[in-house]
Order: sequence, then C-alpha cells, then structure tokens
Amino acid sequence: MVDWQNNRISSALAHENPTVMVEMSSGFACFGDTQFLPGYCVLLSKREVASLNDLTLAERSSFLTDMSCIGDAILATTDSIRINYDILGNTDAFLHAHIFPRYTWEIEARLKKPVWLYDASHWTDETYAYDDRQHGAIRTAIMNYLKGNA
Repeated sequence: MVDWQNNRISSALAHENPTVMVEMSSGFACFGDTQFLPGYCVLLSKREVASLNDLTLAERSSFLTDMSCIGDAILATTDSIRINYDILGNTDAFLHAHIFPRYTWEIEARLKKPVWLYDASHWTDETYAYDDRQHGAIRTAIMNYLKGNA
C-alpha cells in the first residue's frame, strides 16, 4: 500500500494525498480510488475522529453540508440520476463519507439496493481502479464545480 493510504487524513493535511480535489470547510473532497460508478467521491474529515458523533454540532452541520455539496457537483457533472450517501466507519475507523452516483444503466434490481452489494471485486479489481485517462475529465469537472461553489 502506498504511504498516503495508511493515513488518508494526515496525508491530505500534508498535501500528499493524490485523491484530494478540493479542501472544503469540514474536510477534503476526494475522488474515489475505484470508479465502477463514475464520479464516486469520498469526503474526509479534517479532524481525525472515529465518527460523526465525535464532532461538535457545528462541525457535524458543516460536514454534512459539504457532503451534500459534493453530491450536487456529481449530479451537475455526470448523467447520474441520484446520489447515495454513506457514513459507515466499519472498515476504516475514521470519519469519512462515501458519495455514490447512481445511474440508469445499472441493473434495475441493483439500482434499488446499496452499492455495497456489488461484487467485492468492484473494490479491488484494476478494471475499476481510477485511471486518469478514463476518469480524469469527470474528476476535473467535479473539482471545478466544487471550486466554483465551495
């Protein structure tokens, strides 16, 4: 694993996390390592805490607002039909939110279910890994939207 992946928040704060697109008030808008749903992003909290409940009410409000703004950016720059938001912390024990675009081209039965029910290979198979040649334009469009509206 690349060093920045061992602590994504610290590496973002040190400007060493290559997935970071924009620094927001509560955290860092990052483009997802995997792109089986093009435009998938993650919001990393600036403060290393375990969960949303570890933040003050003002910090929570800011984090959730930033999360929804990333969703706005994805909707505005892709042909997605809606956004799924997930704050889990089950595998990575630091506050982060997953922002998943959903598309009409997904299998209808799958579209009605959580993204996590996709086959596990979608998270690890190089076929779905971020590739600047394939996903760079979407990443740039989302980043530009956020910079203009952040």
